[in-house]
Amino acid sequence: MRRTDAIHFALLLAAAGLAYLLPFELVLLSYVFLGPSHYLTEISWLHDRNYFLPRRGVALALIVVALAASFVENATWFGVIVWTAFVTCALLAGARTALQSVVLVMLAMAATFFLASRGPGFAIIGVLLPTLVHVSLFTLVFMVLGATRSRSPAQFGLVAVYLAVLTAILTIPPSSATTIPAFAKLAHESFGNVPQALGSALGMPDLKLDARLTGLLSFVYTYHYLNWFIKAEVIRWADMPKARLAVVAALSIAATAFYFYDYVLGFALLLSLSLTHVLLEFPLNSVSLRQLGALVGESLVQRTRHRA
Repeated sequence: MRRTDAIHFALLLAAAGLAYLLPFELVLLSYVFLGPSHYLTEISWLHDRNYFLPRRGVALALIVVALAASFVENATWFGVIVWTAFVTCALLAGARTALQSVVLVMLAMAATFFLASRGPGFAIIGVLLPTLVHVSLFTLVFMVLGATRSRSPAQFGLVAVYLAVLTAILTIPPSSATTIPAFAKLAHESFGNVPQALGSALGMPDLKLDARLTGLLSFVYTYHYLNWFIKAEVIRWADMPKARLAVVAALSIAATAFYFYDYVLGFALLLSLSLTHVLLEFPLNSVSLRQLGALVGESLVQRTRHRA
C-alpha cells in the first residue's frame, strides 16, 4: 500500500470516528473551517484547467449565476437555476460525440419533465444537488473512477470502507448527545432544509435532522474536504503562484472569521462561495461520469469477449 493510500484510509476512519463523537458539531466545524479552503483551492485548480469547459466565458456565467442564486429565496426557482446549470454543463462538457449529445439531451428532457411534474421536484433538487449529492455521490464517483483507472486494490478498498461507513451510520446511528450545544444549534439552522428535501424525495415527510442524518452529513462533508486535500500530490491542486496562494489563504481565513463575527453574514458568504464552487465543478462532474461510464463499458465488452 502506498503512503498516500495509508493516509487516505486514516483520514477516512478519522472522519467516521469524529462523526460518531461529534455528529451535530462536526458538520458545522468542517463546513466553517475546512470549507472555504476547499472551495477556493478547487476553484483555482479548475481555473488552471479551463473549468473543463470549451470556453472560460461559460465559467464566468456560472459564477454570476451562483452569486445571484444565493439571494433567491423561492426554493423552486432556486432549484430551477441549479438544475439548469447542471444540465447546461453536462451538455457542454459531458458529451464528445453527436450521439452522446443526443442521449444527454433526451435524458435531460426526461429528467426535467419528471421534476416539473412532481410538485416539489425542483425545490428538492435545489437542496440536495449542491449538498448531499455533491459531497457524497460525486465524491464516490471520483473515488471509483480513480480506483478503476489505477486498478489499485487499496483504492477499491477505500471505496468499500467508504460505503461501509455510510451503511454503519445509517444502521447504527451516533448518539444524540451534543458536546457544543451552540454549534449543534447552528448546524440545525444551517442544514435544516436537507431532511425536509430528502424526506420529500424518499416519501418520508417526518424525516428530521436527528443523530443519524446529522452523523451522515458530518461524515460525508468532512471526508469530502479531506479527500480533496489529500490529493495534493495526485492532481497538483497546490501548484499555484505564491501570490495566488496568499490570496486564497487570506480569503479562507476571512470567510471563516466572518462566520464567527456575524453568523448571518458569514453563512451568506459561505453559502455563496460554496454554491459557486459547486456550479463550477459541474463540468468536471459530467466529464467524470462520462469517463466512468466509458471505463465500465470497456470492462463489460472485454469480459464479454473473454467469455465468447
